[in-house]
Amino acid sequence: MIRVLLADDQSLVRAGFRALLDAQPDIEVAGEASDGQEALRRVRELRPAVVLMDIRMPLLDGLAATRRITADAELKDVKVVMLTTFQLDEYVFEAIRSGASGFLVKDTEPDELLRAVRAVVQGDALLSPGVTRRLIAEFAARSKEPAAADALARLTEREREVMALVGIGLSNEEIARRLVVSPLTAKTHVSRTMVKLGARDRAQLVVLAYESGLVRPGWLG
Repeated sequence: MIRVLLADDQSLVRAGFRALLDAQPDIEVAGEASDGQEALRRVRELRPAVVLMDIRMPLLDGLAATRRITADAELKDVKVVMLTTFQLDEYVFEAIRSGASGFLVKDTEPDELLRAVRAVVQGDALLSPGVTRRLIAEFAARSKEPAAADALARLTEREREVMALVGIGLSNEEIARRLVVSPLTAKTHVSRTMVKLGARDRAQLVVLAYESGLVRPGWLG
């Protein structure tokens, strides 16, 4: 059972998400929060698998709350998905750099929301299908200049190749087809790369791919 915490200051939004999620046989809403501080308290109390976190909330915004959650070693298994009203929200890429596993627009289709929650738990995807890869590139282009690539020195050539493919938004299945290997082999390469670089999840691996210069904005075609 995937336990989800809903953190949003709009009760109508929480009610809509709860109705959708609780109707699924493998998902349950463990609790709700109407501001960032309450979200932190509820996460520590309930230890949900996923937090759907609104970016703009009173007392403590979603970005600050996410940083505190992802910085807490005791909450390392909690995945945060940011909620935003606009697809081109200026905070989205900052949210991912802060440790969020991805983001969703609030008007996403119900099926996409459910797929995103399940995918984040499995660690097999970065964002909901409704968020395009070009959007990742746009926010990456606004980020700081590429950092030194010293961290990449510990990777094998194949692992760098796999990391680059993750960076442009390919799934494990797509990577497997591109490299002509099995999906399990692709997933193993991704996992080893994350371990070597200390990446919390695929979202951070994408960020590292851009910030190290391994992938550059505009490569998505």
